[in-house]
Amino acid sequence: MSQNLVTEEKVYEELKKAIVETLRVEEGSVTPESSLINDLGAESLDFLDINYRLEQSFGIKMARHFVLEHIEELFGEGSAIDEDGRLTGKAIELLKIRFGDSMADLEAGMDMDEIPAMVTVRSMADGVMDILASLPESCPKCGNSSWKSDDGSKVTCGSCRESATYTNGDDLIKAWLNKVQQEKNIF
Repeated sequence: MSQNLVTEEKVYEELKKAIVETLRVEEGSVTPESSLINDLGAESLDFLDINYRLEQSFGIKMARHFVLEHIEELFGEGSAIDEDGRLTGKAIELLKIRFGDSMADLEAGMDMDEIPAMVTVRSMADGVMDILASLPESCPKCGNSSWKSDDGSKVTCGSCRESATYTNGDDLIKAWLNKVQQEKNIF
């Protein structure tokens, strides 16, 4: 379901706040195109902290694994990353479909360790928006379709006050990979 209770602007606001608090950077240095690693100095543990803050702000579960790990899980070892730790052509094809121009520098044979540096503020915000878009049509508890958000971040049922439940980030990635596989038959 496309939801309009939590805006993209609110997602950027909360993401920027999480980044500033976690990385201790100036708010003005955080732009949609900023690489969390190259431009803002994030390290792997920082991603966990930022994800946790987003989960608390929106009542969601961010993906615990990157697309490449899910490709390997669904389509077999070596399907995304070869024995030398390099990305396969099929992995690049899927990443370009998923991330479009935001990862324009992708090419087969590149080292998989280069991928985290390509994560930008925009790609993280897009991930949050994808999860928020999984809001069910109606409340699983009472069956009513009366979602509301008093603070612009967390969504609750206007009838029974139950917190909204969303599909978690990992399940969304798996569903997307299966859909793309069916449509494009990459593997």
